[in-house]
Amino acid sequence: MTTAAISALEPVGELKFGQVGIANLRLKRLDGPALEQELADKVRHAPHLFERAPLVVDLSHLSALPDVDTVQSLLAHIRSAGLIPVGLAYGTSDNEQLARTLGLPLLAKFRAAYERAGGEPMVATPPAPSRTPPAEQAAPAPAASPPAAPAAAGGTTLHVDQPVRSGQQVYARGGDLVLNKLVANGAEVIADGSIHVYGALRGRALAGALGDEKARIYCREFHAELVSIAGHYRVFESIPDELRGQPVQVGLDGEKLVIARF
Repeated sequence: MTTAAISALEPVGELKFGQVGIANLRLKRLDGPALEQELADKVRHAPHLFERAPLVVDLSHLSALPDVDTVQSLLAHIRSAGLIPVGLAYGTSDNEQLARTLGLPLLAKFRAAYERAGGEPMVATPPAPSRTPPAEQAAPAPAASPPAAPAAAGGTTLHVDQPVRSGQQVYARGGDLVLNKLVANGAEVIADGSIHVYGALRGRALAGALGDEKARIYCREFHAELVSIAGHYRVFESIPDELRGQPVQVGLDGEKLVIARF
């Protein structure tokens, strides 16, 4: 059999499902220009994280499902801000039909989260305002001492003994991440569980990447560009004096990101 014939028997592409971190945009009201400005500000402050980042649009907190033209306009504003909408979050049958009309998928990750919650995705009244302030201030974190980096439930712990240099990314899938050296400016460390940095944290740290709100970030020397727990994040243009170079822990109190010394 010729080489060409053998090649013809092989598949053209290999399709796999993996764990991919995708941001979830939960819309609270229909205001395209204001949404574009908010997202553009986020992209400007954290371009490495948000510029051309894939985005799932969640319409479940609107009082009514918008029509196709309205959603297309919203998607255009999102693209103009520098992000790329790639799908809709799980919802009602009407929401599914809207996704089909727009040529967008309903992302399985968000479908699973909805089904575990057992709630109705479309609400009859607008939701209460978020408790997260526009610019969160440093506040006492949930009482806890930094543990010796146990593995996340059902997962494993990834240990990294080398510095994470600028431009590098380390992702601990399904568990915690333990870093024994520094995380440099422009580097990114991600974990589905908690992150423990036993050196300086100067880059970006994203814990609870798949939505674990109990995840934490611990570091011995805080100089971070950005920290995030389960999608709740804070960008630092300048580190507050009380946190600069200090050992800190980062966690969630409800929907509020809390950062404090320990």
